[in-house]
Amino acid sequence: MPLATSAFNLPEHLSPKANPALVAKDEEHFAAIAASMEQTVASLEQQLETIRRAPSRFGQEAVEKDVETRRLTGRLKALKSYGLDLCLGRITTTKNAEPVYIGRLGLTDSDGQRLLIDWRSPAAEPFFGATHASPMGLAGRRRYRWTRGRITDYWDESFAQDNPEETAALEDLSAFIASLGSSRSAKMQDVLGTIQADQDAIIRASSRGALVVDGGPGTGKTVVALHRAAYLLYSDPRLGHRRGGVLFIGPHRPYLNYVADVLPSLGEEGVQTCTIRDLVPEGATAAPEPDAAVVRLKAQADMVKAVEKAVRLYEQPPAEGMDVETPWADVWLSADDWAEAFNAPSPGTPHNEAREEVWDELVTILLDKFDTNEIPEDLLRRAFAQNAELTQAFTKAWPLLDYAELVADLWRVPAFTKLCAPWLTEQQVKTVQRTNPTAWTFPDLPLLDAARQRLGDPEASRNRRRQRAEAAAEKDLMDRVVEDLIAADDSELMVMSMLRGGDMLEKLVEDVAIADPDVLAGPFAHIVVDEAQELTDAEWQMLLQRCPSRSFTVVGDRAQARHGFVESWQERLERVGLGTIHQTSLTINYRTPEEVMAAAEPVIRAALPDANVPTSIRSGPPVRHGALDDLEPLLTDWLAANADGVACVIATHDAGLGSLPASPRIRVLSPELVKGLEFDLVVLVEPDGFGDGVEGAVDRYVAMTRATQQLVILR
Repeated sequence: MPLATSAFNLPEHLSPKANPALVAKDEEHFAAIAASMEQTVASLEQQLETIRRAPSRFGQEAVEKDVETRRLTGRLKALKSYGLDLCLGRITTTKNAEPVYIGRLGLTDSDGQRLLIDWRSPAAEPFFGATHASPMGLAGRRRYRWTRGRITDYWDESFAQDNPEETAALEDLSAFIASLGSSRSAKMQDVLGTIQADQDAIIRASSRGALVVDGGPGTGKTVVALHRAAYLLYSDPRLGHRRGGVLFIGPHRPYLNYVADVLPSLGEEGVQTCTIRDLVPEGATAAPEPDAAVVRLKAQADMVKAVEKAVRLYEQPPAEGMDVETPWADVWLSADDWAEAFNAPSPGTPHNEAREEVWDELVTILLDKFDTNEIPEDLLRRAFAQNAELTQAFTKAWPLLDYAELVADLWRVPAFTKLCAPWLTEQQVKTVQRTNPTAWTFPDLPLLDAARQRLGDPEASRNRRRQRAEAAAEKDLMDRVVEDLIAADDSELMVMSMLRGGDMLEKLVEDVAIADPDVLAGPFAHIVVDEAQELTDAEWQMLLQRCPSRSFTVVGDRAQARHGFVESWQERLERVGLGTIHQTSLTINYRTPEEVMAAAEPVIRAALPDANVPTSIRSGPPVRHGALDDLEPLLTDWLAANADGVACVIATHDAGLGSLPASPRIRVLSPELVKGLEFDLVVLVEPDGFGDGVEGAVDRYVAMTRATQQLVILR
């Protein structure tokens, strides 16, 4: 079935590429893709409607229904968002001249013929990884450039010495190099079709252990991190959503906004994305810590471990026994009995949730001291629960705790701080004390997170008891209904008697609804960390807590660490608790013109002589210098000369910037908030005022290397 409109919309100067000998096969294949997509969309919509009309369930059935709904919705969204431009390109091999088409998603027609190979499948690997030095069995490769749903250019590469195909589309300029010069927008560019071999090798690397991706500005670290997250979920069954899924950590909110569309465009809706601040509710309002000494102390992993010591102080069994009075007899509850009950919770059970287990074990120990054949067990349990002396002793020995109050006590009670962190000197204990301990700052977040994970929900125990009571009441009601139905059954087969079966009773009584979990609490099967050089040892503990498998992708650049990074990645990660560590490097700067890098390299080498400064493969205009008064006319002229693209003014504050042109294509950010971003025009305002030492050098270096076209420095 031919397309109503050709998939190709080549400009006049590319008319040789419109030769039917070059594009006829593609046109035919795109028609088949369009027909299959129409059928697939209709089928997905029908499946979604069926699921939504299905009776609501609780428990595991509800979870499975939600997972399937999200899966179908994500695939439907991708198909509707992209249309034919789901197709990235095609390959031919030395053994088969018939093209194989590579797509964002896999697609099959009604006869089972594969129309698109998912970019993450092994069969698609040569499309990204083949080079002339290592062609991976390819004879040819074609990459498409799509604009508003139609192909406006394409590039062919031949890996065979004797290429039998037409050569009008073979050019020295590759699709990748062409894409580098295009204008930026408020969202990260779609670069899937132009992933390079060095990047693809990292994307497809094993998920076992920790993989460090070290690379300077413009090397595509963020591209690799995002694509690797989508690839691993698709290719590694150990990381699927039902086994924990993938968590992606970015450096700040502007960065996450910038990359928000990337993972959905890769066919993956299930990756959780956040910043370190998002892992704790208090992160939304936490402020910077002004005291450098406090920052250094709280950045240590040992301070996070102090939380465990603090909680243990509230899990001490009484050292003396007690008489427990009941209406029938008094029984002795010894110190050993208390200790036995306190050892009942399974390892890893949060404190507040373990409280009920301790109480149940304590009651069981007391019940064993009675003959329950003479005294009903439920009456004994009620007597223990109503015994004020017993419940008070239990509450004192194992109280319900609030995680924020626990951490606040570390900063308000010096004796408690010293008890939980005995390695601190008296002066250090004094340093971390605060008059307002709940005025949270960034370094508090790892401790708050550790306390929150260790204590759990203080309401969980009460909620579970209430849910259990409701379920028991519902079961009692159902038992009475069943007995009434059986008593009234006068059929010969007595079919109602089947309702006494355990399986049937379970069907009649629905599971109690489970509260929604904190989606960022984990555990996750794999965690990807971008700009990882900025994480403190304490912040690493937040991530290790969420990834028991220790499967990480660690992406960063030691030269971009604002607070310095003198050790190796191996030393840093081993110290924070990671074991198996593999490292790879990206050394080619695809983004930043060589003129900009020539100006930026001395800035960072003055502070970090061993910085991994990548080699640029692009040229651009010279770096411009001017005065602060030039800012407004500079931006006005740039807007007039460039219909597309984004400019960024990077300054430590916006005071004194004057009146800037009103345009959504002009942004003003601080040096700390441009990390991971890129702009066509970058204007640095008084960069000498960005700071001194390593921090100032890093801020200047990072700010300068955000430019993809032009860098201007105003002083």
